[in-house]
Amino acid sequence: MRTVLVTGAARGIGRAIAANLAVDHAVAITHNTTPPDALLADWPAVHALHADLAEPASAARVVDAVLAKFGRLDVIVNNAGAIEMDDGNAHLNHTVNVAAPIALLDAALPQLTAGACVINISSVNATLPAKGAAAYSASKAALNLWTRAMAKELGPRGIRVNAVAPGAIERSESPRPPELVKAFVDMTALGRAGVPEDIAKVVRFLASEAAGFITGEVITVSGGYRL
Repeated sequence: MRTVLVTGAARGIGRAIAANLAVDHAVAITHNTTPPDALLADWPAVHALHADLAEPASAARVVDAVLAKFGRLDVIVNNAGAIEMDDGNAHLNHTVNVAAPIALLDAALPQLTAGACVINISSVNATLPAKGAAAYSASKAALNLWTRAMAKELGPRGIRVNAVAPGAIERSESPRPPELVKAFVDMTALGRAGVPEDIAKVVRFLASEAAGFITGEVITVSGGYRL
């Protein structure tokens, strides 16, 4: 059984990814400010680790804990993210969205073997920057570039690195105002808002052997947002 680490999986997209993969994978997750009670109620075998990935030392501790529990690590899904507007906390965008995935891969790399993969959760804002969130958008653009660069670096070792860029995704835990949802839907070709499961299905594909010849890609999953 392959082992997956999903960061930031207490709710939303991360929770959906963890639940999807827990069907046939050993799954470890990280959570920070939100307890993963709902996920663990449905999937009690999921191994939950409290971690603030903004702390530089947390990456090594997380990887060590996953290896101690499962003895291996095959897939890393970097879902945990910071969405800070352009104010005094904007630096957290880079720390959590870019530096943390880099640190996790650095810590895990000695244990990864051919067939392992890394999947980064990016955003359409990497190419369609959000007003008032330049630092967030830039951090996701940096994550995309790092995805491609590491795919080139790790390809000779048989390790794939890809990213998924969600569009407007509605989360039951933090619903947007109806008028904002309508505005997003009106800009989406498929005429509906996305849900976390839309992203989870694509992550499952990228983690599988079906995607064994795909690396260095950023797959947009947005329903045709702002085409």
